[in-house]
Amino acid sequence: MNHWEYDDNKIEAKELTITVSSMIIGVGILTLPRVLAGTTSSSDGWISILMAGAFAVTIAVLLGKFAGLYAGGTFFEYVRSLVTKPVAIVITGIMCVYFMLFLAYEIRAIANISKTYLFDRTPAEYIGLMFLLIVGYAASGTRIGLLRLNTMFFPIVLVVTFLLLFFSNSIVNWADLKPFFVTDVKRLMVGAKDSVFSMLGFEVILFYTAMMKRPKEAPLAAAVGVVIPVVLYVLIYLICIGTFTPWALQEIGYPAIELAKEVKIPGEFFERTESIFFTIWIMTIFNTASMALDIAVHLAHSIVRKGKRIHFVAAICPVAYLICMLPKNVIEFALLGEVISYMGFLTIGMTLCLYGVAAVKGMIK
Repeated sequence: MNHWEYDDNKIEAKELTITVSSMIIGVGILTLPRVLAGTTSSSDGWISILMAGAFAVTIAVLLGKFAGLYAGGTFFEYVRSLVTKPVAIVITGIMCVYFMLFLAYEIRAIANISKTYLFDRTPAEYIGLMFLLIVGYAASGTRIGLLRLNTMFFPIVLVVTFLLLFFSNSIVNWADLKPFFVTDVKRLMVGAKDSVFSMLGFEVILFYTAMMKRPKEAPLAAAVGVVIPVVLYVLIYLICIGTFTPWALQEIGYPAIELAKEVKIPGEFFERTESIFFTIWIMTIFNTASMALDIAVHLAHSIVRKGKRIHFVAAICPVAYLICMLPKNVIEFALLGEVISYMGFLTIGMTLCLYGVAAVKGMIK
């Protein structure tokens, strides 16, 4: 199979912004309103989202600065210059496993949601396998091609989402957002933790900044890339609260999809608006899963240094598929998501420690 070769294999700051946003916006946004409705009172969940957003933006900026230190190189090569080679292999290996688990979670999520709303007679195992094969094909090509695909899909996702939110105004009871500021700080912090879990994925900055023409722009691009999903999360959460009420929202599995089912577009052009929403969200999850696989392959290849890219794709995909099918029910699936989230915090913590080592060694200009 011949691959198209791009004349310019570098990306601009706006493309990194889109990449970060595409990675964050995935399954989490479909369930976050329900989670926050259970941990906060009234409509105060938006405060938790903003708290989580402020934390995520801060960390994203720091990761962007760290990634700028090895522009033109690889994460593994730079880590090896900071610590011993065995330690560098362990750190890189942990990150590879994290992104492989990230991929597995996205695959299982799309299988579960598709079976619930589209293919009720098709086993989730088949749905997940088909989606994984498509993701594997996408990740087998060039890395720059994958990022260009993000750039093409992301505007469509934003436009359709904001249109659905706009048309949902007619079914929102804004009075249900009252009273305000009635949740204690402890529960707001719990909500912020849950919100941060839904914002993980901005770690891709560490692996795509090296492809930038001007790596110094990475921190700002990363910050904007996190802010976009935060704004989207707040809007979807508030509209879900106003549409379903906080009490009913706790019983809805995927509030964002149910919201799309309630929206009526004037003119009766579309009878099932959730079909449009679900289609564009499949595009989003495809982007997220493809990048997770791409980074897992990139990290594995940087350690082994042998074999072709397609070989690593062929090795990682079956493992990810087996992992994604391990959960037997919703509770076990949620547990898998929690494990992945804590692994995400572990990878962030390791990176910040490496940033500190670089500072001590005087490698930061």
